[in-house]
Amino acid sequence: MSNATTSAAATTEATGARTEDAAALITGARGRVDALDDRIIGLVQERMAVSAVIQEARITSGGRRVNLSRETEILTRYRDALGKPGTTLALTLLELCRGRV
Repeated sequence: MSNATTSAAATTEATGARTEDAAALITGARGRVDALDDRIIGLVQERMAVSAVIQEARITSGGRRVNLSRETEILTRYRDALGKPGTTLALTLLELCRGRV
């Protein structure tokens, strides 16, 4: 078996595709997904930092760390945009952004 054939077979096996064309498409799309994931992670980290500023201002002014009515708005927004899984995503995001309660 030639190196090219071995390489193509390995790529096809790694992607789960049954043709070289599909394997190439999947490999490219996975690269795009990885880039999107990097951006999402960066945005979540940015949101965490902004949330920390909000929490600090709220606590310093004598308020509570968490504003439940605001969290309900966020849950509704994500659910309306993404359906039931959006609620799960929003809950995870809120948990990340609250820090240690």
